[in-house]
Amino acid sequence: MRTAFGERGFSLLEVMLAILLLALLLAGAYSGITSARRSMRSGEAIIERVDKVRTVQEFLRRQISRILPFPFAQDGAKADVFEGDSKSMRFVAPMPGYLSRGGAYVQTLTLSSGDDGMQLVFTSTLLNGFGQDKSKPDDVSTVVLLDHIESGVFRYRGLDQQGKLMSWSDNWRDSATTPLLVAVDLRLANGAQVTWPTMTIPLMMDGTARRAAPAGAAR
Repeated sequence: MRTAFGERGFSLLEVMLAILLLALLLAGAYSGITSARRSMRSGEAIIERVDKVRTVQEFLRRQISRILPFPFAQDGAKADVFEGDSKSMRFVAPMPGYLSRGGAYVQTLTLSSGDDGMQLVFTSTLLNGFGQDKSKPDDVSTVVLLDHIESGVFRYRGLDQQGKLMSWSDNWRDSATTPLLVAVDLRLANGAQVTWPTMTIPLMMDGTARRAAPAGAAR
């Protein structure tokens, strides 16, 4: 196509092709930006998840290692100082200063069903005046420490009556004694993209507070 002055202009087809190429370039650029934003958000989510898992691990290590042989329930002459099975445990320990109102706390860790897999739930209430038949819901603080858990188990290890170290068990048989070691083994859901290494936590109590496990316990 030529103009009145003899100069050649652009045909409609050429203009349409140019617009099409520009649209393709813009679409590619937008796709790249969108992909980069998704990758950035995914990376940030993984970092946040890793930080949360590490925080939970540090909290569990602190609380479990500081378990005290204080009774939270009394049945005649028997005092319960530790209860534990594969999905829950109850014990007495101090709380971190920023969460404490002073004194020891009765604490529980429970693996319970959630909306998307299992949840690790932590509860605490002051030991003073605590009783399983007296404790009021208003007195109990409940926090979901971690979610999106595919499976999990708590395990315990203590001493037998001969003072020998027993094998790991997912059921602590004598609530009047405390274990020497507690293991927290969790498998996080695939979508979490984070692994949980098995935690083996030794209690920091003085050795005189640790008594032998009951006769007949698994070895």
